[in-house]
Amino acid sequence: MRRPAFYSRSPRTPPPAAEQAADQVADAAASPDTAGAGGTVQPPPNRSGWQPGRKSFALLLVLCAALVAGGTVWWPRQGKVITQKDIDAAVLRTMQTATLPSPAAKAADIIRPSVVRVVGYGPEKATPEAKTQKRGRNMAKGKPPEAPLDGAAPGEVERGVGTGVVIVDKGVILTNLHVVAGSEKIKVTFADGLEAVAVITGVQPENDLAVLQAQKIPDDLIPAAMRSTADLRPGDQVAAVGFPFGIGPSVSAGVVSGLKRSFRSPEGKQELGNLIQFDAAANPGNSGGPLINMDGEVLGIVTAILNPTQQRTFIGIGFAVPIENAASAAGSPPF
Repeated sequence: MRRPAFYSRSPRTPPPAAEQAADQVADAAASPDTAGAGGTVQPPPNRSGWQPGRKSFALLLVLCAALVAGGTVWWPRQGKVITQKDIDAAVLRTMQTATLPSPAAKAADIIRPSVVRVVGYGPEKATPEAKTQKRGRNMAKGKPPEAPLDGAAPGEVERGVGTGVVIVDKGVILTNLHVVAGSEKIKVTFADGLEAVAVITGVQPENDLAVLQAQKIPDDLIPAAMRSTADLRPGDQVAAVGFPFGIGPSVSAGVVSGLKRSFRSPEGKQELGNLIQFDAAANPGNSGGPLINMDGEVLGIVTAILNPTQQRTFIGIGFAVPIENAASAAGSPPF
């Protein structure tokens, strides 16, 4: 009797009855009593009742019957010709069942890697009002009242918080001049969270623009694409991306309300011209951020909001410097 192998449990190993029958055949071949007249060995009768192949044959019959019964499923059919009507129906069905992102959401996804938070720092003012504001912001964050503000060294405070947009992958950033004016130190925070010191490399006071150069940049920094405003029309969809009141990046959508507008600062010290008027919500902190179309291309730099009251909140009228003027501040008119 053979010993079964230890490394396999293959069903091909003959059952005991088969081995017994094989031994009987071998014994019969060795015995002259079982030989016929012609010397042919006659196998002994199968007393165990086991017949090789019977169960396998029965299983094969069952499988064949199943294939015949389900022929429409199992047998390959000729492929159906896809028509334009089928494609239109599939597209319509997808549009009815799938939730697609809005145009503003897709545009914001494109521009977001190029948007930065810009903070200007300066000496802390010792006025009672400044101290009260500092204590309030620290207490709101659960910090000691006299602790330095985020990103500020002892004795420094935030002088301006705004937004910028990367236009060259070497770390060249456009923002508003009033965001960084009077700051002794400027820090920018990129989309991936990297914080870096930046320096002013150019200004254009007549358009309230400043050009920054970050001292450290992400490895995969993506600059924004700029788009000419020559074909811009009132009613075109736009979106403003930035950090209103330091919160963001935030996105607000609207339309172009008008072109070639003028704006005078509340103090009356400066008047800006050739501005894009838009109605996408913008508030303090949006300054310096991009105004984009629905392809995520920069049309202008958000620079001001109309404030007929002292509340400094958005009432539906914002202004942006066209990108032609903004790019010229960086020394490279794009169009």
